[in-house]
Amino acid sequence: MTSPGSAPKTLKAPAAPAENPYAVLRNRDLLLYLTGRFLASLGQQMLTVAVGWELYDRTNSALALGLVGLTQMVPMVLFTLPAGHLADNHDRKRIILAMTFIIACASVGLAVISSRQADVFWIYFCLFAAGTARTFLWPASSAFLPHLVSRQQFSKAVTWSSGSFQLSSVIGPAIGGAIIAWTHLPAAVYAANAAASFLCLLLMSLVRRRHVVAVKERMTLRSLVVGFRFVFASRIILGTITLDLFAVLLGGATALLPVYAKDILHAGPAGLGFLEAALPSGSLLCALILAHRPPLQHAGRTLLWAVSIFGLATIAFGISRWFWLSLVMLFVCGAADNISVVVRHTLVQLLTPDDKRGRVSAVNSLFIGTSNELGGFESGMVAHLLGPIFAVVSGGVGTILVVMLVAWIWPEIRKYGRLDA
Repeated sequence: MTSPGSAPKTLKAPAAPAENPYAVLRNRDLLLYLTGRFLASLGQQMLTVAVGWELYDRTNSALALGLVGLTQMVPMVLFTLPAGHLADNHDRKRIILAMTFIIACASVGLAVISSRQADVFWIYFCLFAAGTARTFLWPASSAFLPHLVSRQQFSKAVTWSSGSFQLSSVIGPAIGGAIIAWTHLPAAVYAANAAASFLCLLLMSLVRRRHVVAVKERMTLRSLVVGFRFVFASRIILGTITLDLFAVLLGGATALLPVYAKDILHAGPAGLGFLEAALPSGSLLCALILAHRPPLQHAGRTLLWAVSIFGLATIAFGISRWFWLSLVMLFVCGAADNISVVVRHTLVQLLTPDDKRGRVSAVNSLFIGTSNELGGFESGMVAHLLGPIFAVVSGGVGTILVVMLVAWIWPEIRKYGRLDA
């Protein structure tokens, strides 16, 4: 009780309870979606190991391995725009189910081809079919995720989605290699991937939420390029995609990991395995940390700092001669890259109207997907001409310069605030 003339005591408002990082996973549809995506990604990581092993074992040709990347990139270039249009004008859940079924059938085909030792042409045929299905799957899947959670929870959902992918990247190749070592049959891995795809199909079919198209557009040249026009009209989306594109293009140190493991760090095949796992391990740890923290308060500045750290860690990896330092720098690269992925994917989805999300997601996947392939080519070419160390270090320097240019050209990115606003 206050005495006369004294100022009343101000009662402090109770502190807001800390947000449970696992609360978003109580969403049944999201949990089914993430589990299905994890199984599909795990199977794909296993398949990548098996395809590389079988093709090189049967052909003894490095060109045969190079054609795998080309076979998977061509559908992306040819079908990305129609895939985006389809995702905006048809039920996205049905597209996910149909494309997952095609991927499962392609894996069954690979298992039959491998067990019968059919001509390797049919391996590429199945890879092309699966690559085409994934090209249509990606924009539909990315644009479907915002339907499953609220705007406030979306960045958490993206974080868990990214974390599940990185987990599959860490354990998938190891499981695929173990199956081949145990059975001596790549077909067993293809069968496992088919089983994972069918399980993904089952889980996705149990998701109750559906995408309802308000007004369907006919497929015309004008409707196909809507995604490009929206990206170039939205300065924040264009800036974040540009930043990630050039960071991936210039910072392609992963393409040269075999060279570093063998000739620079003298770590051998076992060391190469650790180096390959370091980057997704860093991404996985970062995803877990982000999931247990509130949404980013200064998302724009955090994005710029993350890509800068990625560039600095790439430089340190490039000049390192000590295996453990190189391992740590790749781990840091993975953590920084995960921040970039979460911020970019969240901004692209939240700043895009739902009727354009499929086409904008398609443009995003085209830019990032092709930059991954071209980044490996660029690193290999520069390493061939000027040496691997120069290739990696110059890529890191280029990444930092790109951050400075993006921060100058698109100041809106620096000023962007909460990721869930």
